[in-house]
Amino acid sequence: MSFRLSEEERRRRRQDLRAAGRSLMDESVDSPCVSICRIEGEVCIGCRRSISEIVDWALLTAAEKHAVLEALDARGAPQAAACR
Repeated sequence: MSFRLSEEERRRRRQDLRAAGRSLMDESVDSPCVSICRIEGEVCIGCRRSISEIVDWALLTAAEKHAVLEALDARGAPQAAACR
C-alpha cells in the first residue's frame, strides 16, 4: 500500500500553507531518503518509498509521514546489492 494525495488535495494543501505564511515543508519528521535514488518498478530501492510518497512527502502532515514510515517497515530493508 502506498500513500498518495490527489492533485486536488496537493493544490489545496499548497494554497493553505502559502496563505498561512508557512513553508511548504513540514520538517518535524525526517525524510527516509538515504541518497540512493533509483526507482525499480514503482519503488525507490534506497528509501523504499513509492514515487507518489516521494513526491507528496513535503505536503504530508507529521501523522501521514509516520504512516508512510510504518509502511516502509512492512516493506522490509532495501536490497544491499542494489544499493552499491
